[in-house]
Amino acid sequence: MKIMKILVIDDDDGLRRSLDLILDDAGYEIVSAENAEEGLAKAAAHDPDLVMVDLRMPGLDGLGFLERYRETKGTAPVILMTAYGSTDLAIQAVRQGAADFLPKPFGASELLMALKKVEERERILRGGSVRGEGGGEDDGSEGVRETQPDGEVEEIVARSPGMVRALEVATRVARHSTSVLLTGPTGTGKELFARLIHRESDRAGQPFIPVNCGAIPEGLLESEFFGHMKGAFSGAESDREGLFEAADGGTLFLDEVGELPEALQVKLLRVLQEGEVRRLGDTRTRDVDVRVVAATNRSLEQEVQEGRFREDLFYRIAVLTVDLPPLRERLEDVPHLIRYLFERHRKRLGVQVEDVAPETMDVLKSYPWPGNVRELENVLERALVLADGPRVRPEDLPPMVRSPALRRESISERAATDDPSSDLSVKRRGAELEKELIKAALERTGGHRGNAARLLDLSDRALRYKIQEYELEAD
Repeated sequence: MKIMKILVIDDDDGLRRSLDLILDDAGYEIVSAENAEEGLAKAAAHDPDLVMVDLRMPGLDGLGFLERYRETKGTAPVILMTAYGSTDLAIQAVRQGAADFLPKPFGASELLMALKKVEERERILRGGSVRGEGGGEDDGSEGVRETQPDGEVEEIVARSPGMVRALEVATRVARHSTSVLLTGPTGTGKELFARLIHRESDRAGQPFIPVNCGAIPEGLLESEFFGHMKGAFSGAESDREGLFEAADGGTLFLDEVGELPEALQVKLLRVLQEGEVRRLGDTRTRDVDVRVVAATNRSLEQEVQEGRFREDLFYRIAVLTVDLPPLRERLEDVPHLIRYLFERHRKRLGVQVEDVAPETMDVLKSYPWPGNVRELENVLERALVLADGPRVRPEDLPPMVRSPALRRESISERAATDDPSSDLSVKRRGAELEKELIKAALERTGGHRGNAARLLDLSDRALRYKIQEYELEAD
């Protein structure tokens, strides 16, 4: 087995000696440098597998080293060692392509765990033809690629400040067993972040169980979550473990957690507080050790204020919140997402389209993407199917995407015909738009609610609720 070679760059002689002892005992080969310039020379001479560099040093600092190292085509992952209070600089380092950052002071176990995580990430990335955390040889985009259960590789692109911040927080919180709430609009990649948190945690070798809380019929929720015993209800022909038992030792991802009815919220809170479940029809409880990562596209704070979500459960699942920005707030990520998604679907579909025409890229970069990354993926897949030449052209895109005039007409048609002093409430106008979209989806699907829900990216239960709320059945 190849011995991993690590280049350590730090102006503190004592720290270098300590790292040398720890890493040598752990079986690594060490090369040391006392400043960034010497580090660049030794990187060129020794071709390390990983670099650890102090963020603050006289002369060229850690960020300067990282920039110069990438300019010299250095591809090894770089871990920045940072003193307390350097979080903003650490975020900048991740944005510039650092694999991770290690806050000082740190112990031997923290150091070795950080190295193991980077090694594992490198193994995954080599499978995806990129070496290093983001900053890849393919297109220079920063990101983390996550291996899915079926072996497919997904990418979190993090070049924009908001996404970099979300990635940094998610990576750091992953090391602890605290509950995490992922917030953000539909299609922003919340499940990818949940998988990242699981993979970066000490539960990585245990199950990751995703569940869409809005997709399970309300009458089956308790059985699905907690399991049941044979004969507990009509149709229960054998004992069955629930999702919490299935996720024991690992992570349970509760997508659309705001969809849970209040009765189940009470029972979920009890499980999180006591660490035990009771199957339906059983008289005994079973201990479970499960980390919960929840996600929502709603404002749970507002749901709490309006009495639809329990306040005590909210504080239990939102120990730390990671907010994923909508794509319209991270448009600098769009070209990198397009390149990644284009290649992914081109291979899957087996089409001969070679690339996206520059004028098409301009159109895609100017569109606000209300459906976020999921909409972008759907548009690209559609364009690849329709394209009849070597490039995706603007005419291969949906009319709404390629026509700013059509978009403006869609958004402002009602306001333009109203009195200028008419109601400009975003909340009320948003409800009107939501109602129109639901009506359009129902018309397009001939009133089939299941298909309409999929078009709208809503759960069946959420769509039923909104149809009642807007009284659309009477239309």
